[in-house]
Amino acid sequence: MSKMRVNPGDLVLPLFIVVLATIAGVLQPRFFSVDNFLNLSRQLVPLLIISLGQALAIIRGGLDLSVASVLSLAGVVGVIAMKTLGVPGGIAVMLLVGAAAGTVSGFIIAYLRTTPLVVTLGMMSIAQAFALIIAGGVPIYDIPQSYGDLIGFADVAGVPLMTWIAIAAFLSVWFLLSRTVFGRYVYAIGSNASAAAKSGLNVPFYTMLVYTLSGLCAGLGAVVLTAWVGSAQPVAAPNITLESLAAVVLGGVALTGGSGSVWQVFLGVLVLTLLSNMMNMLGLSAYFQTLAVGVVIIVAVVLDRFRRVQKD
Repeated sequence: MSKMRVNPGDLVLPLFIVVLATIAGVLQPRFFSVDNFLNLSRQLVPLLIISLGQALAIIRGGLDLSVASVLSLAGVVGVIAMKTLGVPGGIAVMLLVGAAAGTVSGFIIAYLRTTPLVVTLGMMSIAQAFALIIAGGVPIYDIPQSYGDLIGFADVAGVPLMTWIAIAAFLSVWFLLSRTVFGRYVYAIGSNASAAAKSGLNVPFYTMLVYTLSGLCAGLGAVVLTAWVGSAQPVAAPNITLESLAAVVLGGVALTGGSGSVWQVFLGVLVLTLLSNMMNMLGLSAYFQTLAVGVVIIVAVVLDRFRRVQKD
């Protein structure tokens, strides 16, 4: 019977999280309070959902720079739709707008054989422009009270509903990647798209599907973020694209594609959220939080480089 071998490198991030939490608890004893843990669980929800979609794109061998803008557009269109379609209809519109934007990007990338960087950068500008035009450049605060109360602040079994939504999204993406043929195809395409095509895989179709799911995650991010902040922002969470990239790569998902798991994504998201939560509790300026994210991005890229060198 073979023993399960643990790679010492896989323990670095969990240990860092423990050290970071310990330092936060020493500097601010309220860090370990139940209220703060519940707040922490809410804080990580939008980033975790967006990072799941980003992880799919990166494992496929690409990336998605449009997630923040698509989130903004989905939120604006969905809130406006709620006036006539009601809350369920508005939520459905947010998800559809996100999925549609992702599908358009994925189609162009897959079937016209263009670079994900350029295509998603273009989609970022298009989605952002539409969000600003539709909202008139200002936030929309006229959202149903029941929507904000339910999605943003309701609890189920003592846990915020939006946290349960993130858990459901996490488990869904985990199941897709680790327990379905789709997941095996995504890893295969990310490892070697040419070899995958020669083995009979419909590479363009599965590539488009990956970006559809990334857009769907952006739409779901709009659902929870809009309810939480109580408004539809035409420029919502402008840093979440970079943060999602940092979280995914920091967690251990290779930028070159073909490897990584959602558990690694969760660890990366947890590091960034802990940093933000700790600095908020210590009363540090948002400028320092932006600085911390920048440092984490650089560290993540360096770590990714070291991982690839060790594999080679």
